[in-house]
Order: sequence, then C-alpha cells, then structure tokens
Amino acid sequence: QIVAVEDISLLSKIQLQYSIPDSAVTLLADGEFLCPGLVDCHIHAPQYVNLGLGLDKALLEWLDTYTFPLEEKYKDIDFATKVYNAVVNKTLNYGTTTACYFSTIHLESSLKLASIVKELGQRALVGKVNMNQNSPESLTETTTASVQDTESFIKSVLDLQSDLVQPIVTPRFAISCDMDLMKQLGALAKKYNTAIQTHIAENQSEIETVLEMFPEYQTYTEVYDGANLITNRTVLAHGIYLEDSELEILVSKGATIAHCPNSNTSLKSGECDVPRLLAAGISVGLGTDVSGGYSPSIIDAMRSAIAVSTHLNFKKGGTPLTYHEVFHLATIGGAKALSLDNRIGNFVVGKEFDALIVNMNSFKKIPDELSNYTNEELLQKFIFTGDDRNIRRVYVAGDVVKDAILA
Repeated sequence: QIVAVEDISLLSKIQLQYSIPDSAVTLLADGEFLCPGLVDCHIHAPQYVNLGLGLDKALLEWLDTYTFPLEEKYKDIDFATKVYNAVVNKTLNYGTTTACYFSTIHLESSLKLASIVKELGQRALVGKVNMNQNSPESLTETTTASVQDTESFIKSVLDLQSDLVQPIVTPRFAISCDMDLMKQLGALAKKYNTAIQTHIAENQSEIETVLEMFPEYQTYTEVYDGANLITNRTVLAHGIYLEDSELEILVSKGATIAHCPNSNTSLKSGECDVPRLLAAGISVGLGTDVSGGYSPSIIDAMRSAIAVSTHLNFKKGGTPLTYHEVFHLATIGGAKALSLDNRIGNFVVGKEFDALIVNMNSFKKIPDELSNYTNEELLQKFIFTGDDRNIRRVYVAGDVVKDAILA
C-alpha cells in the first residue's frame, strides 16, 4: 500500500520515519521514470495463439474461421496451461498489471487461467465464457450446464482467496446467448456481486443480427438491459455504434466501455468516438482485444487510440485524444472502467502499489548530452516509441513480478 508521496529531498526523513534501510531504496537512473501499472480492460487469453491471423476478414467470418476452432482446443487442460502461462507472462512483460480476461466455455481450463494469474502475481478479472446458441456444436452449452458451470467457476475463484483475482460473469455476446441464459447470468452476477463483461455494437452486421434475434428491443443495449446485464459493474467492449439513447442507459446504470482501437481497425469494424463517450459521462478504459487486436500491449493500444481519434477528427472535426488522455485511459481510466479505482490507477496514498519503472534509454542509443528530457517528455516518448524492452520493473500490490534490472 502507498503510505506517502513526497519530494526526494525528504527521503532521509522518510527512511527514518518508516525505518527503511538504504538497501530497500530504489533510485531512478537517468532516462527512467515511475508510472502506474497499465490496465487491459478487454483481452481474450485463449486467442493469444492466433495473434496476427485472420485480419483480412470481418468480425463474424473471423470468429468462424479462426477463433472458434482455436477455442475448441481448450478442453485440453495441458494445451490451456501452456497458452495461459504464456499470455500472462507476456502481458506482465508489457506492463499490464491488471487484465480483464475472457477464457472459453471450458470450466477446468478457465479455472487454470485464474490459478496461473494468481501464481504469477497479476491482478485480473477472469471470466468463463457462456454460449448456448449460434455457435459450433462443440462450443454450444446447454443453458443449465452453462449456468451451473458459471456458478461453480465463481465459487472456485472466490475460494482462491486472492486479493488479486476476481471472477467476472462473461456472456460472449447476444448472438451466442439466448435471453433465458442472459437473465440467469444477470441473476448470478447479482447473487455473488460480481462484475459483468461482454461485447456490444462492435460491427454493423453484428448489430443487425442482434436486432433480428430480439425484435422486441429497439437497440443492442436494451437487449442486455432487459437481461439485467447492464449494471455499475458492467464493462462493455467496443461500443462503436451506440446510439444516443443507449449512452443514456449506460450512464444511468454506470456501465463502462473498453475501447479496443487496434482490433476495431484490424477487423475493419469501425472507429469508436471516445471523446463522445467521455462527454456523455461514460468511463472508458483501453483493451488490446487479443487476438482481434494483433498486439498484447496496452502501449500499442494508447498509440492506436490516438490514431483512431485523429482519423475521426479528419472526418468529423472535434478534438482528437492527446497522449495525456490515452495515458489516463490506460491507467486510472481503466481502473474506473473495472471498478478498481478505489484500489489502483494512480499514486494516491492508501491505494495499492501497481507500478512500472520505465527506462527510455535502456540501450544507450541516445548520447548523454541529448538525453536531458523531462518526465513528461519521457512519458511521451514511451507512449509513441516504447515496448516491453523499456519496462525495467513491474510491481503488483507492491510485489516485484518482473525485474529486468536484476536479470
């Protein structure tokens, strides 16, 4: 926990006050800065294997051709263990201290993801996916089994007794879940006071299909709201094509949006107008949306968010997102989107210490006489040119989970 935020000139006084030995003090080198850990509000852990594949296709064809055949393999717990170890390690290396994961429909492998997250020390919400219609036979659950497995999953994750790992109710999207299943999942989320995650308004064809399937509703958001899935702990991925009336529902219920700019571009889904969402009063975080997005890095998501916002500015006017704003989305914005802003997201006394030490001169590529940058300039360089090699140390809840300084 963060107990004080003080000027470096008071270091000796702080060491005396808290009995901190010199050996426990970390001093930043030239070109280094400390920042809050990055938050990935939407990532499909099982799709990590498919990074960079199928991006010549639109969403629904991509799901059928690449995603569903891969997700069928997660009935094999050994396969799941290898992939989930890889994705959690990779995201930690990229500075993702908190992730909101989709797994698959498979109970055992979903629990394995939760246990790996706990073991490796990442903070995460983990969801077992629900699908009972319009899916391959091997990925189609009965409603009863889907609900029972989800409740078992929630109980088992809670039994891990980890301050870092939480269960999250995860209907894939309205196309793959009927109203009965969605209502029962909404009831489970209420019973156990869990968060909820799903997709919304990502693709025009998707929206048309949803409205054909649920003709009693006028909008996509109303479908979820009718199932009691829109709450103050609901995070919705994408939200590109939300109508004004839908924004009003989300604001009134306190639901949030995970903006996934790389995926939205790669799958040719569209461009999300984030300033519009923010102006409406919706909390927004960033997501990599692996593997619709081809990078597991929230650093890339920050760059992509600026690019998408700039393109919208060319077409529609308005003010594009700045690097300050996307950094906010990647840290405290993401924490708010996941209802974790009372614990993480910035360096406020009393919050937990999720942090990165970033070195923008890791490889001595910049001559010393040219490297006298301010912290703000170092942050800007990190957002636009940084990657995992610049992240020297990663802390989650005060524990070091990656340490390239000592490696």
